[in-house]
Amino acid sequence: MPANDLAALRDSLEAVMRAAGHLALETASKPFKRWTKGHDHSPVTEGDIAVNDLLHDRLSALVPDADWLSEESHGSLDGESVRLAWIVDPIDGTRSYISGLADWTISVALAEGGRPLLGAIYAAVSDEMFLASRGGGATLNGVPIKASSGELLSGAKLAGPKRYLERISSLATDAVAQPKVHSLALRIARVAQGALDAAIASPGSHDWDLAAADLLVHEAGGVLTDFAGRPLTYHGARAAHGALIAAGHARHDALINLVRDREIKFA
Repeated sequence: MPANDLAALRDSLEAVMRAAGHLALETASKPFKRWTKGHDHSPVTEGDIAVNDLLHDRLSALVPDADWLSEESHGSLDGESVRLAWIVDPIDGTRSYISGLADWTISVALAEGGRPLLGAIYAAVSDEMFLASRGGGATLNGVPIKASSGELLSGAKLAGPKRYLERISSLATDAVAQPKVHSLALRIARVAQGALDAAIASPGSHDWDLAAADLLVHEAGGVLTDFAGRPLTYHGARAAHGALIAAGHARHDALINLVRDREIKFA
């Protein structure tokens, strides 16, 4: 996609994200229905569905020939990762949304060839709009952001599941565990922003949790991989991923080497 077209699409995506955020906040301001779904009994609300429907209508109009993959309406998932595809989590962090907390987001990416081309994460409560485009950098509310540099684990701010942080802290005793950010997309965006030095995801996260955040952290000078150092591919035959780590390049390498040398298993 030409750079000018991608920049225009990025602006259009921001407008769609703000509309979706307004709808999510409006829905949350009144009593709303909630229920559970799937084998893991994960929660879903009227807000998830309403935002999903708005995004489907407006994003499909922006790129009519793109496939659709959402947590709430899977669409096509046939392994043809070379095509354009919208990858969407209408509300990432639904439990926080239900509880009236702030750390939920709307996460949208446009993927091409299995990798994100355009990404947006909107934390509507705090009005934080993260945007990134391939080769175009990453911004927070229009200001460029960068992942933290350096490889030292001493004093590094880490966020993720408690059991994983405890394992790393037992090896790097000066690392500083941070409160969990319930939206995984936002947790990784905080790495892109430099507010966190590293973020960890347990196995079982999905394309819709990760694709936009992956592009953000990459464009901010960081990296998101599994614990073998392998990058992720999206819109493939499977949407789920194993344990993951996001950080600036040098610190990412230091953490992976630490885990590998001590033969720690994250499963």
